Amino acid sequence: MIFTSLFGLGFVMDVAPGKSAWNLIMESGLFAKIVLLILIGFSVISWAIIFWKWRQFSKTKSETSYFLGKFRASENIRSAYASTKSIRNTPFVRIFKASLSEWEYCRSLGDNILNEEHFKLIRDAAERAGEEELSDLGGYIPFLATTANSSPFLGLLGTVWGIMGSFSAIGARGSASLAVVAPGIAEALIATVAGLAAAIPAVIAYNHFNNRLRTLAVEVDNFKLELLSEYRRENLAGGSD
Repeated sequence: MIFTSLFGLGFVMDVAPGKSAWNLIMESGLFAKIVLLILIGFSVISWAIIFWKWRQFSKTKSETSYFLGKFRASENIRSAYASTKSIRNTPFVRIFKASLSEWEYCRSLGDNILNEEHFKLIRDAAERAGEEELSDLGGYIPFLATTANSSPFLGLLGTVWGIMGSFSAIGARGSASLAVVAPGIAEALIATVAGLAAAIPAVIAYNHFNNRLRTLAVEVDNFKLELLSEYRRENLAGGSD
């Protein structure tokens, strides 16, 4: 993935006179190649997470809208459960089921009309389910932040190491001409470019998914309030099915 996003043009265009990016990579030292391999690993994993999370959030958004439509069109809690129980890819389903299970438990105690202690149990069940669902959706997103933060420094490490080699060559040859140092520096800078190529998509994706997660967290909180209101409404109506 990093090769297609970064070095693809290097295969058909020269980044230095007579040299493509691929040539510079092959001519770089062992340490620089190790750094590049690490950055490739970061990039591949990051892109896999990006595509997976993009698909996951897209499914969550569409099924959440579908769930809310069914839920709000239902006459009561029982009919809402019947019309939404087949929906899977939205955290609202688990919140609803967890709170409904607690609702049924409280009613099984023999009190058809519930009190505030019962509603606290229902609210707590919804809170736990919501937190667990948001935690699941946020899984692996921190790896994108790790990639964004560490890749430029790894690239810089490879570059500094390569430049050190160039200066060593100057000492060995006893010449400081540009022709002596330029090839080694060009090879070293490939590591910096690779680090930025791994970091830039990761930081964009991290900010995007974090924003979507925050938006979803607000929607979850609103739904929990809406759900609790429905339970209270049925309770005021006498707990009728």
